[in-house]
Amino acid sequence: MAKILFITGGARSGKSRLAESLAEGFGTPLCYIATGQALDTEMEERISAHRTRRGGNWHTVEEPLRLAETIRNVDGSFQAILVDCITLWLTNLLLTNEDTDKVMAKVGALVEVMPKGKTPLILVSNEVGMGIVPENALARKFRDLAGKANQMLASAADEAYVTFSGIPIRLK
Repeated sequence: MAKILFITGGARSGKSRLAESLAEGFGTPLCYIATGQALDTEMEERISAHRTRRGGNWHTVEEPLRLAETIRNVDGSFQAILVDCITLWLTNLLLTNEDTDKVMAKVGALVEVMPKGKTPLILVSNEVGMGIVPENALARKFRDLAGKANQMLASAADEAYVTFSGIPIRLK
């Protein structure tokens, strides 16, 4: 069983940089599973900035929906697998199918795959529940879904971190 790391924090808190640094500690080559989709110019720019920062030691797999299957497919081919990010994956699933039970079943499938891997796995997820209560039902559904998913994933991880203002804090 390979090591599993979970990293959470707010937007622009340093989660991805911490995850990339921890992944690089396992050696190369590295796999970056990107769940975000370049659906607008701003997202295209974010994706480009992430790719440039990572450099040439990373193989990128773009997968917005089938995360557990993708992890299973690349397992054993890299020194570490980094998933960035869980909350974008949840957004993709929620917008495809608003049934939260089905989305949570996919989170459960991910939790089942995690300890079976040979390759260290690093999961990045946003902490979205520390702010105000969202105004609309879909946003509240997403906040609650992300909170439940983060709890499941952090519980299944060997190590968990939160980042604040670029400063990582190890939770377990």
